[in-house]
Amino acid sequence: MNESPAIEPIEPAQAPPPPVHPYRAFAFRAGLGFAVVAFLLWHFDARPVLRVLAREKLGHFAATVALYVASQVMSSYRWSLLAGLLQVRGRYSEFLAYYFVGTFTNLFVPGLVGGDAARAIYLGRRHDRMGEAVASVIADRGIGLVALFWFAAAVAIFLNRSALPPSVIRPTIAVGAVAMLGYLAAPYLVRLTRYAPARLRAAAEVATPYLLHPQSLIPAIVLSVLLQASLAVCQWLLACGLGLETPLSLFLLCVPIANVFASVPLTLNGLGIRETAYLVLFGMAGVARQDAIALGLLWFAATILGGLVGGIAFVRTPMPVLVAAKSKR
Repeated sequence: MNESPAIEPIEPAQAPPPPVHPYRAFAFRAGLGFAVVAFLLWHFDARPVLRVLAREKLGHFAATVALYVASQVMSSYRWSLLAGLLQVRGRYSEFLAYYFVGTFTNLFVPGLVGGDAARAIYLGRRHDRMGEAVASVIADRGIGLVALFWFAAAVAIFLNRSALPPSVIRPTIAVGAVAMLGYLAAPYLVRLTRYAPARLRAAAEVATPYLLHPQSLIPAIVLSVLLQASLAVCQWLLACGLGLETPLSLFLLCVPIANVFASVPLTLNGLGIRETAYLVLFGMAGVARQDAIALGLLWFAATILGGLVGGIAFVRTPMPVLVAAKSKR
């Protein structure tokens, strides 16, 4: 009698580990930011900081919020220029509305790129060019960082006047130099994408107009530099509202360097990181600790109010319908 082959028991497939819930990451970033601010207020005594905050003049604060909103209008125009390089063209009013939808979404949607993803989806669905829309948003974010590094380095070279020590100035200049080398080497880096994995190579093909012709990015870079200068002016206005006699050149120097640190996505809108950077940088220039912390908190409040303005665009701008969905109607 032939023996039937033994049937091995089938082990149940192991379920993949559950993904980290996005709200946990959001809560962690927000909690970390508030924890840092709470530590600063506890360590340096909250009462002087609160007294400084009470000195802020409402007119200066309102002017800061208005200038911040105007800077976002300029940023949306920069995005429209970058999208146009990928042949994604539309009315500027569309880019303006989608940009403010992203600004508003950033306040409430967890994750690192909530607002960027929102405006990419709106633009991609509107023109049925999702790949190009995503590439334009990434380029918009990247150009902003490059301009930030260049602006910080240039101000560190020409406007320092011994306000900050070499331990701060030299790394700032070095980061700007590396960003410049990356910009100049972009056409040559395109050739290396042929050795990259298929997905990365496909992504690089979408961004090829940016990489092959970096000179076409100059208008967007100029707008980004003006944006960084306007952000420094915003915070100088806040300082004037507090009655601080600090020159604008100090803010042109310290604010971009602080923004380099605050751009690291560890906390909500750089909360805590920016206040710590202000405490160190402005403290080196002779600004009192409570004044530096108050400036950071006022700027955080101004950006939140400016982001809430995007709620108008969020309510009035419907999600575009996909072209494929339109054809089925």
